[in-house]
Amino acid sequence: MVDDVFRYIEKLIMIRICVLGNIGSGKSFVAEQFCCPVFNADKEVNKIYKTDKKCFIKLKSKLPNYVKTFPIKKQDLIKAISDKAKNLREISLIVHPLVRKKLTMFLKTNKMKKIVILDIPLLIENKLNKKKDVLLYVNSSNSNIIKRLKKRKNYKKKITKTLIKNQSLLLKKRKLANYIIENNSSPNIMKKKIRDLKKKILNERDSS
Repeated sequence: MVDDVFRYIEKLIMIRICVLGNIGSGKSFVAEQFCCPVFNADKEVNKIYKTDKKCFIKLKSKLPNYVKTFPIKKQDLIKAISDKAKNLREISLIVHPLVRKKLTMFLKTNKMKKIVILDIPLLIENKLNKKKDVLLYVNSSNSNIIKRLKKRKNYKKKITKTLIKNQSLLLKKRKLANYIIENNSSPNIMKKKIRDLKKKILNERDSS
């Protein structure tokens, strides 16, 4: 009887699907296709740069040669990282705690949802994942990754290499993943793949 109660409670608990993968692999596209609430860390960071004056003051203090005006310009931070790779850590130490707070708020807001999607590039490195999380690794060919990155604003080969190096735990992430999805197909094929995967995840939770 007690075991049945615990199983019932477990089924009511939100499923957190964490999307992992290399920069430019299409994680955000995959996340959106689940049609569930998505926490997109990159979008939250952009909001912080536009609205958080305290963050601006801290970054200006650490990187006075780069951060000079508010709202914070992303290209200024890109130049800071391009000039010195260690500046990425300085930025992360200031910005990541703010992102964590936003993540906590997102999870509270969506606590009654069956599934939420976490699109957080350095989720594993920053130990934001939980034991029960469903880890989904998005794999993509290098040629497709480069094509996607070249479409982005402020694309720079050097900065891309720095970010890829910072996400060097790709093999470990792949091994940790509960599922791996190949993102080298057309958008329509990918949408069907993700719909099928969503059903599979829900069925596995319901039958556990």
